[in-house]
Amino acid sequence: MTIPFYQRRSLWVAAGVLLIPVLLVGWYLFSPLFIDKEVNEDFPFAATAELPEGVGMADAEAEMEEAAAADDTAEEAMTDEMAEAVILATGSFEDIDSVHRGSGTATFYELADGSRVLRLENLDVTNGPDLHVYISPVAAPGSRDEVGAPGSETVGRLKGNLGNQNYEVPAGYEIPLDGSVVIYCKRFHVLFSIATLSPSA
Repeated sequence: MTIPFYQRRSLWVAAGVLLIPVLLVGWYLFSPLFIDKEVNEDFPFAATAELPEGVGMADAEAEMEEAAAADDTAEEAMTDEMAEAVILATGSFEDIDSVHRGSGTATFYELADGSRVLRLENLDVTNGPDLHVYISPVAAPGSRDEVGAPGSETVGRLKGNLGNQNYEVPAGYEIPLDGSVVIYCKRFHVLFSIATLSPSA
């Protein structure tokens, strides 16, 4: 039985309409695996700096960025603030499997003003959809329940799968210094990389 041309055309149009959302969803899910995003942030020296009266933190950061383009003043200031900061715990990211790979370090700092920051340095992790940075009390979580065990905290969406980044630790949160930092796909509950922490001596 031969299908009339106009019916075949209608079938192709219907197939195309159905295929478009499938392709869009597929692109959303799998394109991050092949597209890197690099984010590089300076150590958060402005958070501990004493600002002149009437000068906001954003203005101070802008001035430091201008100075960095001109000379080494900003780098020296950043080094001073890093020297004042106290390392609480640190760990190195490791591969989960042959697909979900990671390297770089995760370090918790207490800054001079008492605030705390999680800094990821030399990060290189497989990209993916809806990646978040979790702090887990479990040293080597292997499941969704262990990542989100009591005492866990998320410090936000991963800014980029490459680079050096800062994440503010909520005030009052007790950091599990013998736990881990986890790069985790929140949408599909997949671990991408884990850094098991060691408390600073």
